[in-house]
Amino acid sequence: MPELGPQKTTVTLADGRALMYFGAVPGKPAGYPDRRRLAPAQFQPQARFDWLLDEWVVVASHRQDRTFRPAGDQCPLCPSTAGNYTEIPAPAYEVVVFENRFPAFGSRTAGGLPTGWPRGVPDGLLCTRPAAGRCEVVCFSQRHDASFADLTPAQAATVMAAWADRSAELGRQPDVAQVYCFENRGAEIGVTLSHPHGQIYAFPFVTPRTARMLQSCASYRRRTGRNLFDDLLAAELADGARIVLAGPHWVALVPHAARWPYEVHLYPRRRVPDLTALDDAERTEFCEVYLDLLRRFDRLFGQPAPYISAWHQAPVRAGRADFALHLELFTVRRAASKLKYLAGSESGMGAFANDVAPEAAAARLRELG
Repeated sequence: MPELGPQKTTVTLADGRALMYFGAVPGKPAGYPDRRRLAPAQFQPQARFDWLLDEWVVVASHRQDRTFRPAGDQCPLCPSTAGNYTEIPAPAYEVVVFENRFPAFGSRTAGGLPTGWPRGVPDGLLCTRPAAGRCEVVCFSQRHDASFADLTPAQAATVMAAWADRSAELGRQPDVAQVYCFENRGAEIGVTLSHPHGQIYAFPFVTPRTARMLQSCASYRRRTGRNLFDDLLAAELADGARIVLAGPHWVALVPHAARWPYEVHLYPRRRVPDLTALDDAERTEFCEVYLDLLRRFDRLFGQPAPYISAWHQAPVRAGRADFALHLELFTVRRAASKLKYLAGSESGMGAFANDVAPEAAAARLRELG
């Protein structure tokens, strides 16, 4: 596995959660203890099985109490100061990752230990499991008013190293089936903290979207003997109409059947299952290409774009030979003053209708380079 880069230091927060600093700042993390008085973290979310859709649904009622749009001087993701102790004890940092205080996964008993995830087929029509796994927060910058697009390639590389580190470590946990790194940006998306940050979900099950892609890959291989991801990327490159930009290692394209007004998928030319499998050259080029894309998104309508940026990685124990790591980036803004809402067709039936032709979206994003 490639060298992951920047220094990593782990400390323990006042309620027992782990926090990891990535980078040279702060110089001596242990010198900045968490001075808050917090009760030990206790949460017990559930996973309930939907037999009709063959999916797990998580019930995490404690998340109703999570922090909601605090004032800027009360942001829990800024560095701590003498008058405001936050989730990050140090007065400065580069990139930080910590266990979410209000997680969807990661059941803890009164003793603070994660519960197990029973194996096998769900039993009974009203099947419930403890929602084991883990949820982490990734702070991209200590600057409250920054965004990922404001980072330098070197700063983005530190975030990339954190993603890869956490994907590897979380993937080794016995109750984790899939690791998902993502960012929600903008109030229009539903973000409740404006500080530049993303999250990592370590699911105790393979997510529905990934399971469906793996089923499609398996079916395609049975019919053709070939890999579906490889052939789709080759078809897009041969057509060319939806390619936004392409480098020696990465290709950014609007998919032929895009669901969102402006949606870009970013693929490494070399098929790999997850972030840990990327080499140094691929990581370096990704940072440059991704920052370029984010800045194009912000230029679409002359204002910061609300977006979701989602890493699709192979499950940790299944489908790794066929799955292709890729990032999906999309905005819900379809015009300067209009949003794409998931209305009756999308929300009720899961059937998408796009108001912007993928070819037109790709052409517009090319123009903004």
